[in-house]
Amino acid sequence: MRADLTVVVPAYNEERRLGPTLDAIRAHLNANPGRWGRWELIVVDDGSTDGTADAVRAAAAREPRILLVEADERGNRGKGHALRRGVLASRGARVLVTDADLATPIEELDRLDKELSQDEEGLAAAIGSRAHPESSIDVHQRRVREWLGRLGNRLIRAVAVPGIRDTQCGFKLFDGAKARAAFADARLDGWGTDVEILQFFRRAGWQVAEVPVRWAHQAGSKVRPVDYFKVLGELARLKARRVRRVDLAVAALFLLASVLLYKGLWADLDSRYLADSGQDQNQWEWFFAVTADNVTHLRNPLFTAAQNHPDGVNLMANTVMLGLSVPLVPVTLAFGPTTTWALVLTCGLAATAVAWYWLLAKRLVVSRRAAATGAALCAFAPPMISHATAHPNFAVLFMIPVILDRALRLCGSAVPGAVPGPGDGKRVVRDGALLGLFATYQIFLGEEPLLLAAMGMLLFAGFYALAHREAARAAWRPLLKGLGVAAAVCVPLVAFPLYWQFFGPQSYHSVLHGDNAGNSPLAFLEFSGRALLGDEARADPLAMNRTEQNAFFGWPLAGLAFALALALWRRPLVRALTLTGLAAALLSLGPRFRVPYTEVILPGPWRALAHQPLFESVIESRVAMICAPVLGILVALGVDGVRTSPDRLARTLGLTAIGLALLPIVPTPMPVRERPEVPAFITEGTWRKYVAEGESVVPVPLPDAGNAEALHWQSATKPDFTVPGGYFNGPWGPDRIGIYGASPRHTSNLLRDIRYGAAIPAIGPEWRAQARADLAFWRAGVVVLAPQDNAGALRDAVSRLLGQPGERVGGAWVWDVGDAR
Repeated sequence: MRADLTVVVPAYNEERRLGPTLDAIRAHLNANPGRWGRWELIVVDDGSTDGTADAVRAAAAREPRILLVEADERGNRGKGHALRRGVLASRGARVLVTDADLATPIEELDRLDKELSQDEEGLAAAIGSRAHPESSIDVHQRRVREWLGRLGNRLIRAVAVPGIRDTQCGFKLFDGAKARAAFADARLDGWGTDVEILQFFRRAGWQVAEVPVRWAHQAGSKVRPVDYFKVLGELARLKARRVRRVDLAVAALFLLASVLLYKGLWADLDSRYLADSGQDQNQWEWFFAVTADNVTHLRNPLFTAAQNHPDGVNLMANTVMLGLSVPLVPVTLAFGPTTTWALVLTCGLAATAVAWYWLLAKRLVVSRRAAATGAALCAFAPPMISHATAHPNFAVLFMIPVILDRALRLCGSAVPGAVPGPGDGKRVVRDGALLGLFATYQIFLGEEPLLLAAMGMLLFAGFYALAHREAARAAWRPLLKGLGVAAAVCVPLVAFPLYWQFFGPQSYHSVLHGDNAGNSPLAFLEFSGRALLGDEARADPLAMNRTEQNAFFGWPLAGLAFALALALWRRPLVRALTLTGLAAALLSLGPRFRVPYTEVILPGPWRALAHQPLFESVIESRVAMICAPVLGILVALGVDGVRTSPDRLARTLGLTAIGLALLPIVPTPMPVRERPEVPAFITEGTWRKYVAEGESVVPVPLPDAGNAEALHWQSATKPDFTVPGGYFNGPWGPDRIGIYGASPRHTSNLLRDIRYGAAIPAIGPEWRAQARADLAFWRAGVVVLAPQDNAGALRDAVSRLLGQPGERVGGAWVWDVGDAR
């Protein structure tokens, strides 16, 4: 038979207080039979080892509407399991779940019932809330326990059910049918079941109201403060179970693609080196190694003197990616910086693709296939692959889609074509705070990518406002408010690191990139050297180097983008995306550019930004990287649209055209080369006999942007010794202009020139005096010449400069110059 109300009480070892609890509930319901009608009270024994079941049977003998659901054979399973059994056994039009201790008195049912009955919007549940301003706490828990409970509840709300202030109060009244549907879907057995049920109601669009209640802490409560944090673990498992299989398959494919790209590197981490990375692999491995060394020795992670001795290096002013290099310190210490380097590149590319897939599937397209195609283009586009050979800060961009999603949340549903989330536009302060935290983390992953992303979002916002003014008017207030909150959160967190970057030791004001840093218009139509149909001979002349092939999308993809823009032009989203991509491409041409196949030089719009703060250090060709997500989104929209076409032939032709446009730019595996061995003089620690405290090891030639093997000496053996020179960004001259490497000195210039084939000049007293002065500045303890090209000429030059022949030690020529000062 149906009932009007079912009360469900989970019980575990509640023999002593269960009798009074059942009497109180029965008395309250019988006191007003006209209001509660036919009722039933279900007690679920959760594997008690005392007389709980006997107490229920005794009460049931006096009141047949009290029912016992006996423990199953597995014994105690947890509150969630007990509630699930009780609710699924219920027959009530409404279902109240309450704890056996009646910390919330049964009389508070009147409040919940009144809220559920009088609401005109069709509430599905009214839940007791101790956090409601009108609630009354008669007996508090101990202060520490209460504080931990509040912290745990805040964490639960942040990750699971934002907007509900108290998820764990054990007094909830549900619509019976909806409760049975929710508990039938539930999987958690522990305390996390409250959050799981509330999540189900939210996903179903069923309204939940928090109601103020009286509450009193009861001695002998089964809930411990640590249980709040166990709930987070249960929710993590729940989240994992709810991931679609297709999503897991897509993520696995992205990871497989990334592994295939770097298979040559992974094949032999000890001796393989990415051939196109120049000296950047040496630099990045050194970044990871020196960060691990700073962290383990509790030194300032923003500075080191291991390179550019004695002046040191401002690490915050370099691309150290503290957001990854610090968390991965255990990996670096256990397996070495080369493993960290390979792991960051491989997993970072895959994570970026997954993040774009998540954003596209959540916001822009229905088809998972469309989302995967667009995400693959966003993450594995030619400019991204170019940087993935040497610049993980420009390839590992998984936070950018997360930041974009949070910005869309602030806009609410004001972006037609983007699917709104349930909380969009409603929690501006919370979303703004999270945006600030996300931006903070991205700053510690890469500031220049964040600047470019901000440029792209600003361009899109401007063009979208022109394309859809009503949406812009609806979005600008919550967006600006959220951005203000984000700034209030982010600025204090990054204030000191940024102060150190721009005003600390070895800071600089801008970086010199030369006059050839813009894209050629032809670069957008050509294939990169690492694309499936790429040609190094055609691509190399159109870029600064292979790590800066920042366009190279190929003419088929350009043609496809043009066709998609025309076909979907009626949508404001597409118009804004198209104009954003065109503006970014134009800006990337630099302050001036040559019209292809002519001698005509035209000014570019970048000229207005070239000398502005922040922008003066940007390599302008990188602005074209904004085009990658623009094209990825357009392609995703195209695949999604073609997929829904009723004409089978049109679907086949459309998907074929998209596939043919993308095929030429599919990246090929990264080529590798053998890296030079580290001299035994370094690996065996023989250098320690020559270097006193405060002295440096001077490699020949000194490390610089063109030859940084000495950094590998440090990263392969831990940076226990210092070297002058190096490959980093640092100041030069009285204006502190940024350059790559240390400020040059006469001796370092001479050795570098000889290394690359210059003749040895006549070395007399002046050259020897200069060498002594430079060695004194570097605080040299030993000069080391490892096997390399032109090693004979270098050995001859150093011997003349120092007035001694040197000795062969540990596979290298060394000169003991500890007394040179």
